[in-house]
Amino acid sequence: MAKLDTTGGVTGDTLFELRYARSRDDLWGMLDRLYGTHPGYPAFRKALDRALKVAWRERADDLKLLDLRRDLEPDWFQRPDMTGYSFYIDRFAGDLEGVVERLDYLKDLGVTYVHFMPCLKPRPGDSDGGYSVMDYRAINPAFGTMEDFEAATAACRMRGISVCVDLVINHTAKEHTWAKKARKGDPTYLDYYLTFPDDTLPMQYEETLLEVFPDNAPGNFTYYEDMGRWVWTTFNEHQWDLNWANPQIFLEMTKVMLFLANRGVEILRLDAVAFIWKRMGTRCQSEPECHMLLQALRAACRIVAPSVIHLEEAIVSPEEMLPYLGRGEHDGKEGNLAYHNSLMVQFWSALAARDTQLMTHVLGTHFPPALTNATYATYLRCHDDIGWAVTDADASAVGLNGPMHRAFLSDFYEGDFAGSFAKGELFQVNPETGDKRISGSCASLCGLEKAIMAGDSAGVDRAIDRILMGHALIASYGGVPLVYMGDEIALLNDYSYHDVADLAHDSRWLHRPRMDWERVSAAQADRGSPEGRVLSGLREIFARRAACLELHARHPTEILHTGNAQLFAFARRAPTGAMVCVFNFAETWTSIPENWAMQQGATRRHDALSDAPAGDGHGAIPLPPYARLWLR
Repeated sequence: MAKLDTTGGVTGDTLFELRYARSRDDLWGMLDRLYGTHPGYPAFRKALDRALKVAWRERADDLKLLDLRRDLEPDWFQRPDMTGYSFYIDRFAGDLEGVVERLDYLKDLGVTYVHFMPCLKPRPGDSDGGYSVMDYRAINPAFGTMEDFEAATAACRMRGISVCVDLVINHTAKEHTWAKKARKGDPTYLDYYLTFPDDTLPMQYEETLLEVFPDNAPGNFTYYEDMGRWVWTTFNEHQWDLNWANPQIFLEMTKVMLFLANRGVEILRLDAVAFIWKRMGTRCQSEPECHMLLQALRAACRIVAPSVIHLEEAIVSPEEMLPYLGRGEHDGKEGNLAYHNSLMVQFWSALAARDTQLMTHVLGTHFPPALTNATYATYLRCHDDIGWAVTDADASAVGLNGPMHRAFLSDFYEGDFAGSFAKGELFQVNPETGDKRISGSCASLCGLEKAIMAGDSAGVDRAIDRILMGHALIASYGGVPLVYMGDEIALLNDYSYHDVADLAHDSRWLHRPRMDWERVSAAQADRGSPEGRVLSGLREIFARRAACLELHARHPTEILHTGNAQLFAFARRAPTGAMVCVFNFAETWTSIPENWAMQQGATRRHDALSDAPAGDGHGAIPLPPYARLWLR
């Protein structure tokens, strides 16, 4: 039996052996099917088994104690006190030491999960915002050292804050040691990547592949004269796709994953997971082998570091996204978190249209009420653009034309549509498909920038209401709400990126401003200013969320029909009683009948968000513009 010594350390290998037995079938059941016929498989099995044991023995005692606690409390990440915050280290605080100095600010906001945006050592120059990694075991020297990183994760852990980092598993930078050896012709490392002696196969693959960055990185392959080969480069020329059909890639990435876990990482954001397996004649996205690999990676983590969970970054359609949270044979065994891209898209769609019928249809039709050992990461904005993931079929189901609605949304949020309150910029316009994505900060897309420029005080009020309504939505829908850096103080678009050569081609830098700490001070000093109202509003939302047991992620989310197109509503079905959440997506007053709310389970007619009674005493619950109610 495992023992705890007086200092809290876990002694012996018994826990490791028990956890290995628990996850053995989840690991080897997948790997035998994926790689069993590969000539190097016997040696790979031994090497992986050894790597797991080495990582366990190198794991610090305090992290092993955290593992034990999380084994006993496996729902820790689903609890309503989990609130996330994402930032670029340099733009938030300069470096890792600066981050530690700002942790009390985050704690005061209610944050219990921080995502350090790409912080592993990137290639010099254009690195796709840090996602072109040349060394997985080193920190970007601009941020500090690995020792600084471990100090930062320890400081977060002391405050009850879990650290998330990006692990880019689809590709490496072309400057990575593996790629350099491949480029010199080393056959071992050539097999780490997908390279071709001529363009015959690349051209056949291209027939069904999509372009991710058509403006600045068209196509999916790059020819290198010095090596005389074509290399698969899905995202950018400097990002070489890894060959996951080679079991050595699984071994290498498992070692990296556990190395980071042993540095204090608690959430691993696995980047670009949909692309890791290639198959001729397909889009090479979300192939079945992706899910087999991700289950095996999760199992390896549960053996060595079960306090670590996986966030799988797959910005795809609902039917493609849900399997990343475990469906079918992978149920409860794959990712613990995945971005709820559809909730984000539908929020902006309903906000522009002042109509929630598409939102109600999509979220009510395509998503189950609850998930096994998993939940969503809910968000309004992130570091990326907004792609209008609205299918023609879903649009048609509510009487819309898909291409026209997507074009309307791009025009609206660029600010070109008549009457638009938003201000953004287009990203990666594809004239062949008509695809136009959008960049912009939450506050600017919600109308605050235009209202301030116009001196429109009523417009400022409405913009703040939109921001707060959106955050109340992601805080209650079900999952872990993620705040993108600066949204809590209503930072506006940053147009200075146009003047930076390495950034000017990428409009996503519009919504990646540097943190304005003077604005934070102003917000804290004047709660009546726009930034002060947003900051205090978000603090209140997350404090209320933490106190609402109904918002635990394991409780089902049931989409409700109100009969009012400007309202979106759902019920959180907890055993202790329902919470009915209602949101008004228009700038006009409306109401819901009290008896409708009671029929849905809101028998107390009490708003948990404002901690005030709801209802006018005459059978109706009035809803002002952009109202947000959590009815008990």
